[in-house]
Amino acid sequence: MTALSTAANAGPILRNAHNVRMDRHAASWRLRTLADVAAVRMPRMHPHMLRHTFVTTMLDAGVSLRDVRIAARHADPRTTMRYDRARKNLDRHPNYILAAYMASGT
Repeated sequence: MTALSTAANAGPILRNAHNVRMDRHAASWRLRTLADVAAVRMPRMHPHMLRHTFVTTMLDAGVSLRDVRIAARHADPRTTMRYDRARKNLDRHPNYILAAYMASGT
């Protein structure tokens, strides 16, 4: 077992002062507080934005949809695919990849 898989199974990431999993309201409050301290001005700041950034950054880095799905703990691959489609990155679309492969003559 790798350190990454061990860490993924270690429990909640966002914990309160009593070392207990934060509920969504506490996590939202904490994120807004940190954003204010960092002078980040965004309307409707919420914890899911962190998850969205995590998933889209992995996709931008070229991590496979399968690996992103596992890291994000999406039960259904279609959930992960929605993040990829929302980016409208045609360079990664299977049809474009196949066309580039065929055009290269390999």
